[in-house]
Amino acid sequence: MSEIRFVAPPLPHYIFSGEDSYMPGRSHPARRDIGVFDLLIVAKGCLYVAEEQSSFDVAAGQYLLLRPDRAHRSYRPCSTETHFFWVHLHTLGAWSETAESVEPHAVTTDDPFIRIHQFAFQLPRFGSIVQPDSVYSLLRQLNQLLDEPSALDRLKQQNLFQDMLLTLLQGAVMQPPANPRLAIAEQAASYLRQHYREPISYGDLAQAVHFHPNHISRCMRSVFGCTPLSYLTRYRIEQAKLRLIHTDEPVGSIAEEAGFASFPFFVRTFAKHTGCRPREFRRKHRTIGDR
Repeated sequence: MSEIRFVAPPLPHYIFSGEDSYMPGRSHPARRDIGVFDLLIVAKGCLYVAEEQSSFDVAAGQYLLLRPDRAHRSYRPCSTETHFFWVHLHTLGAWSETAESVEPHAVTTDDPFIRIHQFAFQLPRFGSIVQPDSVYSLLRQLNQLLDEPSALDRLKQQNLFQDMLLTLLQGAVMQPPANPRLAIAEQAASYLRQHYREPISYGDLAQAVHFHPNHISRCMRSVFGCTPLSYLTRYRIEQAKLRLIHTDEPVGSIAEEAGFASFPFFVRTFAKHTGCRPREFRRKHRTIGDR
């Protein structure tokens, strides 16, 4: 089963939801290109849904995530009484289906507060729910807030939605990834973030991830749009940015703490990525009294 891969931040967000029951003989309506993800969660009975050429039998305790850019319909009516919830959700960030070419994971930026700490998570498009009663309870709480128009209630809806999404993901992490290169790239990136202060060679990375360096590099290029060395350099620069803004540490100490063995190399690399030298960057982003 393919997965939908979300890059965050920003996190996927809740739009609207509902709850319905179908008697035998009733079918889910046909829709096309609705512009939002349609999440179906069945509590009783079974929905028979087709998206393009794929068909799914969504039974009690299971869910199906339909794409925003495809047509879906019932391929047969319900055979028993069926009770289900539906949630419309979307994201302002990048997303892709694992069967497709993967978009670059990280975006370089000169904003000092936007770091390379973006992350990706995969949600199988179809699966079983580990804690169905918890999900049903969260969905009912979501629906109870539909008639509450205040901003605080809308914020509560988003929090409930994130709790529900985390519960669905608990089941996803128990399954092997649909695309192994995503797992390899994420594992490599995690190792680089954890050990960025240390000297890291391709051999160290290969030993940690248990794959050949060339294969790791291909996976990271596919997922992150850059090599492991480039990813590590970007991450080190972002850590240096934070220290320049939030601490009074000498620039040389910051370079060392960020994993740069050579101070001149740090200055050159920092200027290449930010357009200014470290001391200029600090002056630009600190108030006069803090310099």
